[in-house]
Amino acid sequence: MSEEVLAIDFDSEIERFKPSLEVEDIGEAIVKSDLTDMSDIMIELLKRMKE
Repeated sequence: MSEEVLAIDFDSEIERFKPSLEVEDIGEAIVKSDLTDMSDIMIELLKRMKE
């Protein structure tokens, strides 16, 4: 049996690397993003039903 050895391409990994946000920055990033959750969808549906 032959064993295949997989090597990590570090250059490729470094190019794709994105550092994680610091704790202080996470809150700001979340607030800035436009996230629609189920309650937003339900509110919109109820508004449309009343029209």
